Amino acid sequence: MKPIDKILQAAVACNASDVHIKVNDPPIVRVDGRLYPLKDFPRQDAAMLKEMAESIMGKFERERFADFHEVDFAYGLPEVGRFRVNVYQQRGTPVMVLRSIPYDILSFADLHLPPVIEQLTRDTTRGLILVTGTTGCGKSTTLASMIDYINRTRRVNIITIEDPIEYLHRDRRSIISQREVGFDTTSFSMALRSALRQDPDVILVGEMRDLETIEIALTAAETGHLVLSTLHTVDALETINRIVSVFPPFQQNQVRLQLSGILKGVISQRLIPRKDGTGRVPAAEVMVSTARIRECIAEKSKTVEIRDAIIGGYTIYGMQSFDQSLYGLLTKGLITYEEALRQSSNPDDFELKVKGISSGSDTAWHGFDAEAEGEDGGETAAEEAAVERFGQ
Repeated sequence: MKPIDKILQAAVACNASDVHIKVNDPPIVRVDGRLYPLKDFPRQDAAMLKEMAESIMGKFERERFADFHEVDFAYGLPEVGRFRVNVYQQRGTPVMVLRSIPYDILSFADLHLPPVIEQLTRDTTRGLILVTGTTGCGKSTTLASMIDYINRTRRVNIITIEDPIEYLHRDRRSIISQREVGFDTTSFSMALRSALRQDPDVILVGEMRDLETIEIALTAAETGHLVLSTLHTVDALETINRIVSVFPPFQQNQVRLQLSGILKGVISQRLIPRKDGTGRVPAAEVMVSTARIRECIAEKSKTVEIRDAIIGGYTIYGMQSFDQSLYGLLTKGLITYEEALRQSSNPDDFELKVKGISSGSDTAWHGFDAEAEGEDGGETAAEEAAVERFGQ
């Protein structure tokens, strides 16, 4: 077994999401958002790390790394898992970062995602759905579940454009083609432009990185396709502003009108440590297209009202804010009160809501209401489990 395979096997055994391999350090894993050195593995020197990296690279990856000093690719280890790999150079020595991608694609329920996401996936056949959040918040996992749901329930043609390919999908009721940037195509924009001539019903764009890709994605959604993609934005309001700001000022009003018509939903995620210390669960803000949301997108002066529209849209439309999502996770006993308060967008309001202090006409939280008792020790349990596994 290759040295890298032994490291990855140990990392998967302790449920690591990422593995960092750097000169003069032992392999370091990220478990539940925290970094720990792997026991029983030596510090790596430059020669060991270079040999390790080249052992999982193909000819194309080696050439690209030699030319650009960084490369992305995927690596699969039978009976262990798949990994998204980035090799880069720092101070003249290579560094490897590997993100674990499970073979199994989990359902919405398994991921503790709100029912509105399944409803949005089921009912939307054209337009644009975005999954947003910071790096490592589970965007790819949520998108994989959405694609898998469509694959199992509809007879459509799905084209994915990824960098690199992460989750592997098999044809079920749908047919699905997965294209990798740098291997199957040269860029997101070129692949997306070509996809429009490949009779697609659903197009997944791994990331809307630049103006050209965003323009083509909006056009694809406008011409009757369902487009799924991601952005590194923290919530729906920032997502709207980010897309609009990419365009020149003279186009922005037109883009707002276009976006108001095609944007069907924005799912923004944060991963929260579980109360029992066994992993993390997603808190999700979900915005669904309604008449009020469309008006907020189209008119710049009303865009700031999107947050209030989301909070008030739970009862009828199933929308939810981050704080409503946190409250739901808290009442189910999945997270601690302290963690929910720390992650909330409006801690003072959240604290009052948990204490049961709200106006008599407040229906925005209807369905989330339940007695919630904050308990200490969630993070302590996680820390104790980690220390026992990895050491201090």
